[in-house]
Amino acid sequence: MQKRILPIALVAISCFSLFGWNCTKLDTTDIGSDLLPAVDNVNTFDTILNINTVQAFFNDSTYIGKYDDYAVGAINNDPLFGKTNASIFMQLKPPFYPYYFGNTGDTLNGFGAGIDSVVLCLRYRGFWGDSLLPIHLEVREVNDGIFRDSVFKENTTAYQPAVMGSILGSANIDVRTLGNYIKLNNGRDSVNNQIRIKLSASWAAQLYNRDSIAGNTANNAFYSDSLYRRFYNGIALIADGGGNGLMYASLSDTATKLEIHYKRKNLGKLDSVYTSFRLNPSFADNSANKPVSNTSNYILRNRAGYPVSIPSSSAHYLQTAPGTYVNLNIPGLAGLSNRIIHRAEIIVEQLPPLDPLDEKLAAPNFLYLDLRDSSVAAKWKPIYYDLNTAQFYDPDYKTTVPYIANPIDFLYFGGFRRIKSDPFGNQIRHYNFNISRYVQQIVTDHTRVYDMRLYAPFNLNYPQYSGSYLPFGNNIAFGRVRIGSGSNTNSRLRLRIIYSKL
Repeated sequence: MQKRILPIALVAISCFSLFGWNCTKLDTTDIGSDLLPAVDNVNTFDTILNINTVQAFFNDSTYIGKYDDYAVGAINNDPLFGKTNASIFMQLKPPFYPYYFGNTGDTLNGFGAGIDSVVLCLRYRGFWGDSLLPIHLEVREVNDGIFRDSVFKENTTAYQPAVMGSILGSANIDVRTLGNYIKLNNGRDSVNNQIRIKLSASWAAQLYNRDSIAGNTANNAFYSDSLYRRFYNGIALIADGGGNGLMYASLSDTATKLEIHYKRKNLGKLDSVYTSFRLNPSFADNSANKPVSNTSNYILRNRAGYPVSIPSSSAHYLQTAPGTYVNLNIPGLAGLSNRIIHRAEIIVEQLPPLDPLDEKLAAPNFLYLDLRDSSVAAKWKPIYYDLNTAQFYDPDYKTTVPYIANPIDFLYFGGFRRIKSDPFGNQIRHYNFNISRYVQQIVTDHTRVYDMRLYAPFNLNYPQYSGSYLPFGNNIAFGRVRIGSGSNTNSRLRLRIIYSKL
């Protein structure tokens, strides 16, 4: 399901740069931690630096593009992080205007034989949460004219249309069965990995009767996009009631559609056929014949009264965007003497699970680490040197080169989820960040020591440099983890340095 994850890391392995700046300026080791020289306290030493940590919260919004996977569902039982509700809003439109069902002139000449049904279909991409509980979904018609007309922008997860109409259909979705094939059209077609919700017969008839009948200016919703949007602002898919998980759907996939089944006469006989209204996500293709569609993925977090909102001094809570973060301060770095840094890594460890749901409500696939840029109020910037050692990038953006490595070499930099046993035999998730070159620069050239930020992003954005949102390895709202703080004696968030003296 995670289409955003592994390709980023795998491509980084084969990336080579013509620039040697990152590779030659710092005398550090590029090899993996398992190939580092042994710590013998004669030639090679290690030390642990304490990290001061503070829990913090984002403003619960992030941008999501039309080609990303959208979340829908509800987390109703998370004893650590509280409740989450995710809804999808979308406009599924005819493939062209003026639109007609069947072949050209079918409706006009009386060949149309009537509507059978309309089914809302979404391409299922994956799941996060407790799959044993079905997720109850409702389909409603959007009545908000702002959503109808605001098609040339991408929305944040804090936005939802203000007004929604009556219920058009509902279903309890058992995600364990979505991989099974379903027969359609009298067995002539079959689909799987598709969320399907049948809509009401009255709305289906209303839609069908809006066909492009010549001269029917009062009822002809399919003549142009502007007329169609007056009849139909969009559809809302809302999780209302049961379930304890989030499903993921691709709106841009051709399997996401309004599937309209109807009967037409074919050589004097009735024939069952269907057509589809789909999303047009492209801003470039906005002609009258193929109009742009609007979308929104509204995600509501309710953390009040849960441990995430009142963390203890020994624990922090990381929740994938729209989520939370932890501020890091490493006071021991500034006074560190010059030495050869073989490895400097920040170690992040999950605290032992408190509940079986910790396994179902799994940890994020990736965490990320960047620097607090105190020269710009409340801004951050990428970490120096270590995002990709084969690439020249400038986090201060004072040159013509990019301010961030693209791609990030996760195999070197780290941040991806791993599993190990803690000293008490508990299976825990952990993350390591390789910041060897950044630390080498500090101890060799006495460059500035920055505070850091640890979080689980959906995308990366540094607004002081660019308005662009760079895709990251996590799907929206996918994952959460309780980690040890800098003061936790058993699972301490810490910086380990392996070095040799000069």
